[in-house]
Amino acid sequence: MDFELNYEISRTIDYLRAGNFTRVALQFPDELLKDSPRVAKALRSELGAAVRLFVMADSAYGSCCVDEIGASHVDAECVVHYGHACMSPTSTLPAMFVFGKASIDIKDCADLIGHCLSSTNKPILVLYGLEYSHALMHLKTVVAESLGLSHSNSGPMVNYSDVIGSVINPSQDCTTEKDQIWSLNGSITNAGFTSGGDEKKILKFGNGRRMENGTCYELGGLTWSIPSDHKIEDHLLFWIGPENSAFTNVVLTFNNCEIIRYDADERRLLEDFSGQRRILKRRYYLVEKAKDANIVGILVGTLGCAGYLRIIQQMKELIKGAGKKSYTLVMGRPNSAKLANFPECDVFVYVSCAQTALLDSKEFLAPIITPFEAALAFGRGRQWTGEYVLNFHDLMVSSGPEAVSGTEEARFSFIKGGYMEDIQPEENGEHEERSLALAETTEKSLNLQSQHPNSIMFKGAARSGSEFFAARSYQGLNRQYENLAPRAYVIGRSGRASGYADEKMQAKESPGAAV
Repeated sequence: MDFELNYEISRTIDYLRAGNFTRVALQFPDELLKDSPRVAKALRSELGAAVRLFVMADSAYGSCCVDEIGASHVDAECVVHYGHACMSPTSTLPAMFVFGKASIDIKDCADLIGHCLSSTNKPILVLYGLEYSHALMHLKTVVAESLGLSHSNSGPMVNYSDVIGSVINPSQDCTTEKDQIWSLNGSITNAGFTSGGDEKKILKFGNGRRMENGTCYELGGLTWSIPSDHKIEDHLLFWIGPENSAFTNVVLTFNNCEIIRYDADERRLLEDFSGQRRILKRRYYLVEKAKDANIVGILVGTLGCAGYLRIIQQMKELIKGAGKKSYTLVMGRPNSAKLANFPECDVFVYVSCAQTALLDSKEFLAPIITPFEAALAFGRGRQWTGEYVLNFHDLMVSSGPEAVSGTEEARFSFIKGGYMEDIQPEENGEHEERSLALAETTEKSLNLQSQHPNSIMFKGAARSGSEFFAARSYQGLNRQYENLAPRAYVIGRSGRASGYADEKMQAKESPGAAV
């Protein structure tokens, strides 16, 4: 495929000129970084020296998200994002997405859709990776022709999802559902409905929003609607694309649906996704394990997705209401070495976009769960119905997290095999965020050293990081000494390591010694 057509050079130039942007950040994933010089050169030849271009790589978090932090370091006015994207709303900068144009055999894909339609009595819903959106109109035409139907009346048996848009403009208030996602021609597609006005706001993020004409869904940059008398479980989901994070998001979110994946590279259908569905069993185990945690670490996995500060605050209130202690940690992409520096945390809550929310925590010392799983674990009396939510925007509520009742009834722990009583939050102001709160808490916890400190470690009853630190056998190099007066300075050695000056002098004074 032509290089400029694949990277949509002309469309990018039109967008940058229309917005009068003079400082533009070009964000590439690792697999496309080799093409960044050619893309920058093609854009610079048309835009001239008035527009400065900055190539960004190795983003601090997932490459599917717009790296607003990296763009702010060069004072960029907008970001052009290339490659796979999760389409998470941005906080401060407008962004344009170039999904690429992956190759696909339209005829073969249409034939397989027709084969699935003839072998099932369910309506088919076609979902796809955004890199295949360029072939959607052609696919609709070929499927309609193969079924003997007109393009305008292809029947209710085959439904297609649409791309929400290719340009995102940040909202002025990122804590509310006012994020605007614009398409190229200035109109906006909101769950299948297109408006030609200058502005229209997308409703609250979430799946399964009830509308007058049916139920609307949004997932991974795609949007579709189904009639009000149908359910999503009654459809056969036909996914076009590789087995990546976007597909895993579909499998987990619609785990009650029958799903078929078309591999465009190998041109074949795959129906066995037991591996993805086994992830749900693993996640349920982590939820049960998180219920027994006393200290929770909140991992910030994004600094650009709109609303991330609000969901972090919501998690803090939820954890505090459950009688547990929380710490907020910002460390870029988490790995086992980084998290090993926080052994006091019994579980971590990872706040990130939907397509990077799942981390395989087998190699970590403590489990890592999503905000949805945290709501199940720390919300007393909540039961898992099988529904699974990866997008933290779906968890946002205007009235704050669900209140936890102050009952002291014991709960049964499936991990420890017995009844446990959760630690209730103290009312003495210990957890107030003030300048001396940490110092006072640490001083109080250090006094526990003489009170069987190993019992805290053995029973896992540490209520804060300072109590955990007081119970450790090794507490660093800053020990308290009896004599606090500074020692006199000492002159060190001089010379080379092969023979210091004092060693040579000793050798000369010693008869028969070799120098």
